[in-house]
Amino acid sequence: MAHEKQLEDLKAGWAALAAGEMDKLASFYSEDMIFVLPGQDDVLKGRTAFRAALDSIGQALPPGFDITDLRYCPGDNEIMNVIEFTSEKLPNGSQCAVLFKFNSDDKIIEERWFVDTEQWKAAF
Repeated sequence: MAHEKQLEDLKAGWAALAAGEMDKLASFYSEDMIFVLPGQDDVLKGRTAFRAALDSIGQALPPGFDITDLRYCPGDNEIMNVIEFTSEKLPNGSQCAVLFKFNSDDKIIEERWFVDTEQWKAAF
């Protein structure tokens, strides 16, 4: 049953991101969550820091970033998303993966992005 709630919440989180509802998106995360994006020198720790970073999400994504498909690969207290996307400099698209780990309250405790960092940098 927890698996279904995690999947439902994750889909609602992506919808909130697309709608610009950042407070709603942050509500799916635990207070002590961590966010890891490849190439960063540090890790965002805590929902407050994560929520603050969402205000400048446009700067963290390549210009014209558009998710064209999301696939969900569930595991034990985790879901891996395979994301197909396009951007201005990658009009033919690419893929990356995002791992979401959940705590016992079904809140996201960790979000970790896996991308081709050279391609990601070139997309800017």
